[in-house]
Amino acid sequence: MSDPMDAQSRARYLDAMGIQRWALRATQTGPQAAADGPVVPRTQAGETAREWDSLQAEVAACTRCVLHETRSRTVFGTGDCRAEWMVIGEAPGADEDRQGEPFVGRAGQLLNEMLLAAGFQRQQVYIANILKCRPPGNRNPLPREIASCRGYLQRQIQLVQPKIILAVGGIAANSLLQTDARVGELRGRLHHLGDVPVVVTYHPAYLLRSPLEKRKVWQDLQFARRLYREAVAHQA
Repeated sequence: MSDPMDAQSRARYLDAMGIQRWALRATQTGPQAAADGPVVPRTQAGETAREWDSLQAEVAACTRCVLHETRSRTVFGTGDCRAEWMVIGEAPGADEDRQGEPFVGRAGQLLNEMLLAAGFQRQQVYIANILKCRPPGNRNPLPREIASCRGYLQRQIQLVQPKIILAVGGIAANSLLQTDARVGELRGRLHHLGDVPVVVTYHPAYLLRSPLEKRKVWQDLQFARRLYREAVAHQA
């Protein structure tokens, strides 16, 4: 199975992550990986495509909580709708609210670097948030807002059917795992959402403020890669 990055590219992304190059091990990527160039997401057909269209339209028209009054755009999700890795964050920020896409801006660039260090391009995974609308002033989501959006995320997970979920940040981890534990307590351990393995790590926005924690994220990515390979091998 081919690696989507050459050694020079991988070294560049590890440098951006603040990780010493010797830390990288051989990468095994998802079956949809390509040796060169961008990866074209696998298309959905028939009934599944209609389900995605219906769900996205439902989110775009949602008025379940007060956040619909202040949003510019809903932020549904992006990436390969049949990805084997799914990344789940907390809530859209100002850039996401303007563009309608999760994880853009500086935090999005760092997430891309994290994924590339793990051996995946952004379009090879599916990225979504706990909330589909931006809380005013980027405040933390309220419990009732998370509850209002929970059904949307659950349906996204059901449609994607990922082999592993990477929960980035405490709010995403707490909501998915129904716990109030801190990220530091949750990372490095195997969790499950139904039958899907879940790995918890720090949010890219936190890493921008605390760059010394990037090494821990690299450890989390290695852990996630190992669990992913085990899941693939078990299903083979």
